[in-house]
Formats: sequence, C-alpha cells, structure tokens
Amino acid sequence: MKKTIALLLAFCLVLSLTACGAQPAETPADDVTIRLGGLKGPTTMGMVKLLDDNDKGLTENKYTYQIAAAADELTPQLLKGELDILAVPVNLAAILHQNSEQSVQLLAVNTLGVLYVVENGETVTDWESLRGKTIYSAGKGTTPEYSFRYLLAKNGLDMDTDVNMQWKSEPSEIVPLLVAEENAVAVLPQPFVTVASTKVEGLRTAMDLTAEWDKLGEKSRLITGGVIVRKAFAEEHPAALSKFIEEYAASVEYVNANPAEAAVLIEAHDIVKAPIAEKAIPNCNLVCITGDEMREIADGYIASLFEQNPKAVGGVMPGDAFYCNVG
Repeated sequence: MKKTIALLLAFCLVLSLTACGAQPAETPADDVTIRLGGLKGPTTMGMVKLLDDNDKGLTENKYTYQIAAAADELTPQLLKGELDILAVPVNLAAILHQNSEQSVQLLAVNTLGVLYVVENGETVTDWESLRGKTIYSAGKGTTPEYSFRYLLAKNGLDMDTDVNMQWKSEPSEIVPLLVAEENAVAVLPQPFVTVASTKVEGLRTAMDLTAEWDKLGEKSRLITGGVIVRKAFAEEHPAALSKFIEEYAASVEYVNANPAEAAVLIEAHDIVKAPIAEKAIPNCNLVCITGDEMREIADGYIASLFEQNPKAVGGVMPGDAFYCNVG
C-alpha cells in the first residue's frame, strides 16, 4: 500500500510539473493574419509577389497590407500594435527600436544600397576624379549624406573641403540640372537614376556606391532598408514569422529573376510605374538577409552612421535586443 501511494504521489507530481512548464500551443500559421506595411520605393518592391500571391489566396500565411508614401504614415500604427511588420530605412529601424523601449526588432535586411554617382559626361573615372567637382544630391542630414561622406573619406576625400556639395530637397530637382549642365555630376538613388536616364541624353552611371562599399572589405555593407517586426508578435507567433520570411524571400527572388512581370505588380500596387520599375529592379539590390549575416552587415553600417551623427540611429548603438533571429 505504501508503495502504491508513493507511486501515485510521484505520478501526480510529474503531472503538476508538466502543467506548470507547459506553453500554450501557438496558433497555426494559417490562422494568423499578419499586418504588413511598406513604403513606396525599393524597400517594398521585393514584397510585391508575396502581396499578389496573398490576394490570390496562394500564401500559407494570411496577410493584410498598407503601402504609404512616407514612414510617418505607418510607424505610429506599428508602435500602437496596429501593424506587425514594416519595411523601412534601416537607420529608422534603429531609431524606432530605441524610442519604443526596444519593442521593435530588425527581422531582415531587404535592400542594399540604391545610390549611384551619375554624370552627364565622361569625366568621372574614379574617386580622385571627383576632387573639386560640384556634386548635386538630395538627403542632407540623412543616410544619403552619411553614406556618401563615409565613402569619400575612405577614398581620401573630405566632403566639406574636397568637393562642392549642392543639396536639393528632392532628387527630382536634380534632373533639370543634369540636362542643362555639361559634365554635371550627381548622387541619385534608384529608381530616380532610371527616371533621369529617360530624360537626360547621355547620362551614365559612373559609380555604384554599393559596389564601392564592398570594395572596402569591411564587415558591413551599404544598406538602404530593412524589415522590422514588433517583438511581441515575434514572440507570440514564431511559426508564422518563420513562414513569412520563407514567403518573403521567395518574393524577392521572383522579383529579381522576373523584372518585367514584377514591374507590372509594382505598378499595380502604386509603388513605381512599370517601365521604370523594370529597368530599375536589377540595380535596386533587393535581398532578404537574416540571422548572423544580417547582424554583421547591419552592425557595421549602423556604426558608420553612429560615428557621424548618433542621432541618426537613435542616439546609441543597438545591441542584441535589436536583432530578431527566426528559428
């Protein structure tokens, strides 16, 4: 009898411990509706096949989505829990992480550099050939300036003394200058490079700044955009999040491999007109980089911005909590 009671008590204890340690089963991925957001431009172009497949009921996850012209139209919704995943500039990802008590994490790098040095002429052949030149650009006080300043410095040039930067409020303001001035030089992002090439006869791409960054041989890359996720959503729905990464990576692969077909979808989602998108896609460096590689290249790029202006990345370098690793 004593042995029987002891066995029953032991069995009850095991059941009790199991119950205490049990985790609620996650909702199946197909029962979770993921609320996506994106901005008009390269950072959302790679997502369009996923969005189209979702509309046709072909994705395993269920999605709703919004696409806006400016980040401030969507970031408040993310912070309020009304969106789950959002494609934004990577420095904004770091700022949102700091300003939200680390409730926002970087899930993937989705766009490498989209900046190019273009010229209406043939005088720019290397970095030294930029010395003394007037260079038009937009984005003063933002990542285009910091990225170009960093590359100039790494190649022996000081932006403040060795070149004459002329800052404009919008890339569209630069196109007439390229038309009017012989040998005019500018730093432009895609898809504005493609737009400019349709309006400026003889415009050529003199430098791909992503390729120039890669030549530095550093543990970083030039990054434009990333995909961020609410930490609470990532913790509550790991399987759905993992499936999103799988479906998003497939979408990016499709867009890169099928620019003509993808361009139609890009226009359908009111991001960029199809003829421009088709020509721009090969030069937009659309990717889906996650895990350790994401952290390595993002850490290095964010550090290059932090050195120039800590406020550009939220005041401090992000730590481990900034990165969301999907199992």
